[in-house]
Amino acid sequence: MFGSGELLGLYFDGIPLVFQFNVLLALTIGTTIGIIFGVIPGLSATIGVAIFTPLTYTMSAPVAFAILLGIYCGSVYGGSISAILINIPGTASSVMTRLDGHPLALKGEAGRAIGLATTSSFVGGIISVFLLAFFAPKLASFALQLSAQEYFSICLFGISVIAYISEGSPIKGLISGILGLLLATIGTDPITAYTRFTFGKAEIVGGFEVIPIMVGLFGISEVLKMVENKNSLPLKAEKFSRVKINSFKEILKNITTVIRGSVIGTFIGAVPATGGTIAAIISYGLEKRISRHPETFGKGEERGIIGPESANNAATGGAMIPMLTLGIPGDVVTAILIGALMLHGLAPGPMLFEQNPEIVSSIFIILLLSNILFLVLGLFGAKYFAKVVSWPKPILVSMILCLAIVGTFSVRNSLFDVWVLVIFGLIGYIMNKLGIPTAPLILGFILGGMVEQYLRQSLVLSFGNIFSFFSRPISAISIGLTILTILSPYITKVIKLPRKQK
Repeated sequence: MFGSGELLGLYFDGIPLVFQFNVLLALTIGTTIGIIFGVIPGLSATIGVAIFTPLTYTMSAPVAFAILLGIYCGSVYGGSISAILINIPGTASSVMTRLDGHPLALKGEAGRAIGLATTSSFVGGIISVFLLAFFAPKLASFALQLSAQEYFSICLFGISVIAYISEGSPIKGLISGILGLLLATIGTDPITAYTRFTFGKAEIVGGFEVIPIMVGLFGISEVLKMVENKNSLPLKAEKFSRVKINSFKEILKNITTVIRGSVIGTFIGAVPATGGTIAAIISYGLEKRISRHPETFGKGEERGIIGPESANNAATGGAMIPMLTLGIPGDVVTAILIGALMLHGLAPGPMLFEQNPEIVSSIFIILLLSNILFLVLGLFGAKYFAKVVSWPKPILVSMILCLAIVGTFSVRNSLFDVWVLVIFGLIGYIMNKLGIPTAPLILGFILGGMVEQYLRQSLVLSFGNIFSFFSRPISAISIGLTILTILSPYITKVIKLPRKQK
């Protein structure tokens, strides 16, 4: 358990690490890149963080996480700019923002709409960071008391959730997650040390590296999609002169909406494998339901911007809670950040708080500063960021491709990793064509090693007794929720069937 002195250390130990010129510069660059990735439809926080993760290999941990967390927070916010100006969400989490943001832009109030999105995103992000700093140490202390059975069941539940909520068929989501689990079995057996499915390849005796798989699935596959759609028309954004800074007054007027969205976003984000999109949808739906004038939503209602934007940005801090405390991704981006932690020799989970409290502290501070940075950049530079939607596609494709290949090669100076990058890029492209989500695959791959390790540890300690998973309440509840999640589509059909017959 953390004492009062250790808790204070978690909040302040990272200050000397963060407040250095190179870290602050990296954070500024990362946040700027993140906003650009958020503004351009098709790119996202996932692609941005995946591409830049291998490039941080030679950097110190604070500099690396300044860039990556800056990209994460910046891109979640940046998606609102394109949602408002061109009615196309730059990121999936901004899908609800366009419903009221674009109508405001059509009325000639694009500056006001972006101002509302910027300030509400900032407030939501700040609240989530404080909630993260409050809950994470407590959850980490609790996690130290969990057994192998409980870790196994929680990991399994996380995979089942992401498979179910992914776009398209839940069955396809489960197939993708299972493929990720199977992929994680390649390499050396963690218990017996025998090699499995290596086919004599020395490069994969230790298993596939997570970086080339992630960059391939999210980066290269997106490049192939962009090349395929090369004949698409250039995007045109609604014009505006400047962002309205008086939106702070409107935020204060709608402070209850901001608080509701921030709390929803933080706690939805903390549920493994959910994220900002679901948080934004829930927040928008709640605001419309409790409004005295629901008919105004979809026509430029300010709460239709404030609610979802505060929620989707708050989800960034929420998603960090299970990642840091349990080593379980809160969303796809935090799954990639787990890979980044491992790349720098850091193991996510409760021991991170014990062994590297200064890193945890620096992450808290970096998240706080990144929200302040995108507020400043958004208020004074949104009109310049808006211009990137019209960038020529050949330039974007070339940039992404170069960064992906150079970054992947630089981690181990291995041409084999580049081939893995290309192969999984093709696999990701084919999966997208078939409507199979890629997110469950990468989550299954990252969690697969943990699932196998904790499963086998549990069976060894219980002498093969499978009922030991039901002997502890948390484990039993998690397994029950996993089964319920997998069966929920069929349960829903059974419930709907009698209604149709009536």
